[in-house]
Formats: sequence, structure tokens, C-alpha cells
Amino acid sequence: MVQASDVPETAAAQTPEVAAAPVETAEETVNYADKSLAELVELFQGLAQDEDRMKKAKEAEAIKSAFYRKLLKEKTDAAIPEDADSSRNPFDAIEEGFKSLYAEFKKERAEFNKQQEQAREENLATKLTIIEDLKNLVERQEDVSATFPAFREIQNRWRAAGPVPAKNYRDVNDTYQFYVEKFYDMVKINRDLRDLDFKKNLDAKVEFCEMAEKLAENENVVEAFRELQKLHEQWKEYGPVAKEHREAIWERFRAATGVINKRYQAYFETQKEKQGENLAAKEQLCVRVEEIAEKEVASSNEWNALARQIEEIQQEWRKIGFATKKENHKIYERFRAACDKFFEKKRLFYSGYKDTLSENLAKKEALIAEAEALKTSTEWKKATDQFINLQKQWKEIGAVPRKKSEQLWKRFRAACDEFFDARSKSAKPENDFYGNLKAKKKLVEDILAFELPADPQAVADAAKEFSDKWQEIGFVPFKEKDALNKSFRDAMQEKFPDYRGGGRGGRVSGPKQPRSEKDILIQKYNALQQDIDTYENNIGFFSMSKNAEALIKQMQKNIDKAKEELKSLEAKIREMETPEA
Repeated sequence: MVQASDVPETAAAQTPEVAAAPVETAEETVNYADKSLAELVELFQGLAQDEDRMKKAKEAEAIKSAFYRKLLKEKTDAAIPEDADSSRNPFDAIEEGFKSLYAEFKKERAEFNKQQEQAREENLATKLTIIEDLKNLVERQEDVSATFPAFREIQNRWRAAGPVPAKNYRDVNDTYQFYVEKFYDMVKINRDLRDLDFKKNLDAKVEFCEMAEKLAENENVVEAFRELQKLHEQWKEYGPVAKEHREAIWERFRAATGVINKRYQAYFETQKEKQGENLAAKEQLCVRVEEIAEKEVASSNEWNALARQIEEIQQEWRKIGFATKKENHKIYERFRAACDKFFEKKRLFYSGYKDTLSENLAKKEALIAEAEALKTSTEWKKATDQFINLQKQWKEIGAVPRKKSEQLWKRFRAACDEFFDARSKSAKPENDFYGNLKAKKKLVEDILAFELPADPQAVADAAKEFSDKWQEIGFVPFKEKDALNKSFRDAMQEKFPDYRGGGRGGRVSGPKQPRSEKDILIQKYNALQQDIDTYENNIGFFSMSKNAEALIKQMQKNIDKAKEELKSLEAKIREMETPEA
């Protein structure tokens, strides 16, 4: 082979350099992320049957990547264990089918590449032989009548030979052009034949210039650049033109090439800037997912809410274009790792959560069994206390499987209602619930109307007497119990600030110094806060029933009213704490 320094300037002018292309090229892509598994398999089957399938390796890899991402997501969403057998894995068949398709395509592709490489090596050997023949022809310097037909035959053989390996392309082509130039310059050829050949070459190169100039107007910059490469290859296949035209025709072709190259470089500079913006946007999404994946989550509702956030972020990710080739894979791996971490934590949570639901289910079924066994009891006092305890335990047990929740609650509520309805119907005269309700309401009125004596001991005795009377009165209707107990407790605390206790076991301490107004307000504040806690606890209990809307609404009104009173009391207490100027 000859060295670059051995090639004459005129020969170098006929083999123009093409502007170096960026590593990446923009290609129209299909959004495979929106395709189902079946659609991706169908797309791959169509590609595998395409006559040009060997030229679509990148498309095949894109479909493969989209298929396994979609498969992983659907397996994760369906919580399919890694070691699940095919009978429990609905994705096994489609995955095996795709693997088979891809393996066949890969095998065929490997064979195709092997054949292509072998063909290029054979073409290289052919062209080296042609160059050797051309070299011998030039060195013989025989009469043109003998050499020119042989030269034509060599040119035809060269054009008919296929591509060679890329690493050999420049060297082989430059050597061939060197000897072509040498043939024209050194062989004493017949001027008429040479001028005819020059004219033929000039006509072809003028056409190449026109085609390049038209390509410079193409809106598709990438397509124009690719077509330009083909023109350059064809340009090199033709010999020189007359010396007086060589510089002008080359300058014309180079000018059109320069326009296309500048547009191509500008396009990729813009792409590079856009890819940088895409990378920054994807990094922000990675940070958001990583922050979510680090959260400590304790409830199913919160897991579901966070999962929706992840899905929304994934939708945003799909709308963002590619980053640079160097960074795109890294940022995707980072994003996928954060998503995988979140969904793995969610899977582990639900693995334990199912066990908890089962335990809670067993506990509530046990309470139902107790309630149903107790609902026919006529030991009203004892059974009432037992039912109240069962209800308290019920509220303390966590969630159960959703499809069982309402059914369990109805059974438990039915057992409670049956007992309390029977208790009301069987009330004896001495335990007349509604009569007791009336008597207790009257006692509250008496407390509020009571005028305190001056003697502290007399005050304590009166408080004890009211408390004893309250205890002597029997049960009231169950639904009135809480409100009535509160009214009694409020009345006692208002009239007897030193009163301790609610409707049962209340007492007043012995004589002591009168308490300050601030202490009284603080005591009322604390009692009111306890009432609010009780109401909110009751709402939590009754919210499990679909038929308790009215009762819950009333309790919420009581809570709102109590909170308003709390604000008023807090303001009064703060006024007392503010020192005078």
C-alpha cells in the first residue's frame, strides 16, 4: 500500500474528506413502552418475517428491552414470586415464546454478520488483486490501444466489487485512486479517448454536485447527511476530469458538502443541549423516586398513595426524551433501581400485612363468637359490662381483609343490638330505662339549681349525696348513656369544682381552701378534652357500620361544639396568665 504522503495533490482532491459525524444519530423511534406484552410479541414476529430484518437489529433490541421491562412491571404488580412454577405464573408461556423468537432471530443475525464479514474479507482480497493488476498496467506503459481497454475492464471490476472491512477502506481506496491518477498522468494515452473519459467523469460529477446541492435543502438533516455519504462513495468510484475543471468541480461539490455538514453539526449540538436538559429532568425524577423509596410506610392506604405517585413519575419519565448515549443507560438504571426498591418494600409490606389481616380476622371472629354466645344472657348488669368490653376490644383490633370487613361488622353489631334490645324489652319497673333517663335528667337540673352553703363540709356532703342518688338510679337507654353521663359530670364540676369522677364513684375532697378561678377553668378544659377524645373514639367505632351516619353526624357536632368551648377556655386562661402592666 502507498502512504498518504505518496498520493499526488490532484488525487487527494478527488477523495474529499467527509465531516466527522457525532457518535449518535437521531432515528425515528416507536414508543414501545405503551405496548402490551402481546403487542410486543406480535411486533417482534413481524420484524422476524421482514425481508430487511437483518438491518433492524436496533429495533429488535428495543422491542426486547420494552418486553422485559413490561414483563417485570406486570409480574411486580401481580406479586408473582420469583420461584413460582408455570401453573402459578400466567406470564411463563408468553415469556418462553418471546425467548424462542429472540433466540432464533439472534442466531440468524449472528450467521448473517458472519457471512457479511466473510464477504468483506473476500471483497478486500478482490480489490487488492485489482490494485495489483492496475499497478502492473501502469508500470508496463504499453501502447494505449492495448492498455486502455484493460484499464476500463479494471475500473468495471473495481465498481463491481462490494464493500471491504471499515479498517481497510481508506487505505485500499487511496491506493486505488493513486494508481488511477498515475495511469492518466503517466500513460501516453490517446487524447481523444482520454478527453472522452474526462467528459464522462465530469458529467457524472456535475450530477453529484447537483444532487448534493439539492440535499442541502432537505429538511431531514440526518437523512441528508446519510445520502451525502453515498454520494462521496460514488464520487470516488469515478476517475479525474480535465485539469481545467478539476478545481472548480471539486470546490462546487465541497461547498454543498460543507452546507450539509454544518447543518448536521448544528443539529447535533441542539440535540446535545436537549439531551442535557433531558438528563437534568430525569435526575430530578430519580431524586423524587429515591425519596419516596426511603420513606417508612405503615399503612396500606399510604402504600397505595405512594404507588400512584411512582406511576405518575413513570409517566413523566416516558414523556422525556433520551439523554446522551453515555449517560442514558446510567440514569435509567438509577431510576429503575429506585422504582424496584420501592416496589420490593411494598411487596414485603404486603407479605406481612396479609399475615396481620389474617390474625385480626381470627381475633374478630373470636369476639363475634363470644358476643353471639352472650347475646341471650339475662344477667343484664354482668352481660352489659362484658359487651362493653367486647366493643372496646373490637375497636383496638386492626383491619381485616376488605371483603370480610362489612360481613364481620354486621354479625358483631347484630349480636350487640339483639342483647341490648332484649335488655330494654325486659326492663323491670325498678329498672325502667326511660324512667331512669327522666330521673337522671331531673337530678342534673337539681344539681345546677343547688345553692352552695357557706360551710365547706356541707358542700362536700351535698356533692356526695348527689353522687349517691345518681348511682341509685338504674340503667338508661344505651344510646343516651354517654351524653347523660357527660351532662352529670359537667353539672357536678360546675357546681362542685373539687368533684372527682364521672357518673360512677364520684367524690369530693374534704374541706380545703377555695380553688382559684384559673384552676376551675383548667379543670373544665381538661374534662372537655377528655370528652372530645371519647367522641372521636366512638366515631371510629361506629364508622365501621354503613347505617350509623346520623349518629356519627351528631357526635361530630358535639366534637365541633366542644372544640369551640376549648378555644374560649384557652383564651380565658391565657388572659389570666398575662401579667398586668
